Amino acid sequence: MKVAQITNVDFSLRHFLLPLMRGARARGHEVVGICAEGPLLDLPRREGFRIIPLPLERSLDPRAQARAYRALRDLFRAERFDLVHAHMPISGLLARLAAWRARDAAGLPRIAYTCHGFLFNQPGPLWRRGLAFGLEWAAGRITDTFLTVSEEEAADARRLGIHPRAVAVLNGRDPTLFRPDPAARAAVRAELGVAEGACVLVAVSRLVRHKGYPELLRAMEAVPDATLWVVGERLPSDHGEDLEPCFDRAAAVLGPRLRRLGYRADVARVLAAADVFVLPSHFEGLPMSVIEAMLSGLPVVATDIRGPREQVVHGRTGLLVPPARVAPLAAALARLVADPALRRRMGEAGRARALERFDEARVVARTLAALGL
Repeated sequence: MKVAQITNVDFSLRHFLLPLMRGARARGHEVVGICAEGPLLDLPRREGFRIIPLPLERSLDPRAQARAYRALRDLFRAERFDLVHAHMPISGLLARLAAWRARDAAGLPRIAYTCHGFLFNQPGPLWRRGLAFGLEWAAGRITDTFLTVSEEEAADARRLGIHPRAVAVLNGRDPTLFRPDPAARAAVRAELGVAEGACVLVAVSRLVRHKGYPELLRAMEAVPDATLWVVGERLPSDHGEDLEPCFDRAAAVLGPRLRRLGYRADVARVLAAADVFVLPSHFEGLPMSVIEAMLSGLPVVATDIRGPREQVVHGRTGLLVPPARVAPLAAALARLVADPALRRRMGEAGRARALERFDEARVVARTLAALGL
């Protein structure tokens, strides 16, 4: 079967789609990746995947989206895929519409969509949430297979009439890569000049407002016995508030207790060197970073929102706090910083839960079965 995997940008293809592409190819299918051009496409190309760059943009500009739609429609008519599997809200909408318009008399390509988080569940003005819901509902009418990464959002899709057979396939990561690793812990701490006994908190995400960095940086002021490592960067396609003033202020207040590590290809080693993982987001699908942290044996402090509350068992594998509030976040972090034994128990329980629910091989197999591959 000839399969198209479509997303918006290179970051998404490399970090979210590549394991699924590998799994489908291993079963004998021809898999083509489609997204905007970018440097992170080097790995799938080295692995022999054909990647077709198209002018896909994370933008509401109707002219840009019209160009993207035409490019997708023309590509689907030329390539004659058997299955088009779309991801992310805007690229997912355009790809499904273009695939539907390109269908032949046999009803090909089949159209699948994986929701990585509904935009209408994201905080924002009512008009934008209403528009997002309307577009999701309309696109659901032309979608054969509707998947989500979150159990709660699969239930939303069925309850709200977006798709009657929405299925949650979850997200997964490789437990042989993300694991407790004493050698990596010692090496990374030596590299960054952190003593073995020091408590390190780590956050891994894009540097955007809805990841909760203003609250996290403020909370760190009330957690004086810990250092925060921030792994990630702002993507060129990211929109919204510039966080540099927040980080500048935090750097002045926290001094060496704040370390910005930028984009790291060795996230597994960095996680192995930390003691607590924190992700105080306002909105998520089912964050990969939480799975990576759980597999690495770290207790997780996250917000009580869709996605993280399916991953973190409050009081057993980590702590859940209200979104966008500094004081509860600071209290949760301080509790873990002060109690190494609690960190260890929660980290061990978190890894066990991640092995059971978020093992990449099982998630890929479940997704491929749902797609009929």
